[in-house]
Amino acid sequence: MRRELMGSIFGIAFAALALASCANDSPIRVTETAADPQAVARSQADQRALTAAVSSSFRVDAHRDAFRHPLDTLLFFGVKPSDKVVEIWPSAGWYTTIIAPYLHSGHGEYIAALPFAVNPNEGQLRARNTFKTNFVDKPEIFGTVNVTYFGALSPALAPPASVDKILSFRNVHNWMGIGFEDKAFSDFYAALKPGGYLGIVEHRAKTDAAQDPRAVSGYVREDYVIELAQKAGFVMVGKSEINANPRDTADHPFGVWTLPPILRTAPQGQPANSAFDNAKYREIGESDRMTILFRKPN
Repeated sequence: MRRELMGSIFGIAFAALALASCANDSPIRVTETAADPQAVARSQADQRALTAAVSSSFRVDAHRDAFRHPLDTLLFFGVKPSDKVVEIWPSAGWYTTIIAPYLHSGHGEYIAALPFAVNPNEGQLRARNTFKTNFVDKPEIFGTVNVTYFGALSPALAPPASVDKILSFRNVHNWMGIGFEDKAFSDFYAALKPGGYLGIVEHRAKTDAAQDPRAVSGYVREDYVIELAQKAGFVMVGKSEINANPRDTADHPFGVWTLPPILRTAPQGQPANSAFDNAKYREIGESDRMTILFRKPN
């Protein structure tokens, strides 16, 4: 399995992980130095704990690992089991089932930032209750799962400078659709400790067309995401092709949702079209995705 690792996060402990291999096309290289045996032992233990979380029986739709590469992605983002981590809009908890037990193993803290609503409707309340039942109410598996709320009108995501990592998986287009992408990155910057990290995975648009400001296709240009983060004050540490899919042309009739796992056959809001042949979209698989790591300066 390809593993692309960020030396600046784990520091000297990465000497052990570097031996696990670093892909030839990695944008980041690990420089091996004399290793502290205790640091190496900790890094190896951390990787075993993360591997165990990825391999656990509590996973949701683990067959999607072939497109989401959770082990490699979380290694690239440098998530340690002792970290305080906020996951933005975890939805049904695909990554929650990995990150929460992993942090629980190292006495870290997992915080789920659920969608914010001034007056939650029935569907939003039902989603909150489902998340509570599946994760908050199961501390024996997931540890203490704390909940906060995030959205266009939400207050501070967390106390200022209190979080080690913030992670978002395929959400930037949603913030753009609502029109609060600048607020989103500013909120992340405020919540992170100096030296803290923001990890972004997002559906990647091609660069031969202007960025749609509302990202109605679900695809976002990589350079636009970098621009948003830098405008908020972040420094880009690196990017990876862990979640790339060169088969994805990013120009499908119903946007990114034409692809698995949604496989939409008609415009949103319209009845499914049984005559629509989605065989070629099944063959493409899930979307081409950027994977970028940003850092809040000290």
